[in-house]
Amino acid sequence: MNTQQTLYNHRDPFHWLLRFALASTFLFHGFAKFGDLAGGAEKMGLPILIWTIVGIGEVLIGLGVLAAGAMQNKMGDIITRLCGIGAIIILAGAIAIVHWGQWSFSPSETHPLGGMEFQVILCLISAVFIARGNKT
Repeated sequence: MNTQQTLYNHRDPFHWLLRFALASTFLFHGFAKFGDLAGGAEKMGLPILIWTIVGIGEVLIGLGVLAAGAMQNKMGDIITRLCGIGAIIILAGAIAIVHWGQWSFSPSETHPLGGMEFQVILCLISAVFIARGNKT
């Protein structure tokens, strides 16, 4: 086995740290949307259909990135990359609609839900999944 294969060994457990970080956040926020779909959509100024699609997407991405991590085949690699793409799309929407204009995640008078610092970190994790697939 050469050095390159050793560095990116799929059985290396460290890729799970990135997977759990992204999956736990997306699962939490995705399932939370279903507690009050109409209220959440109204609060964000979005149609309930879009809010529901985002919630479903968050749950699927959270589950997908975990399931794909256990797959040691091409399908797992593809799912990991697709989850990264989906996550960046959702995070870009969150940044554009809610968090743009403030870096710090601390709530402020102009940004009661905080800034985009946390979302940018999740975008970077997602970019790793897009670039590396299951070789993270």
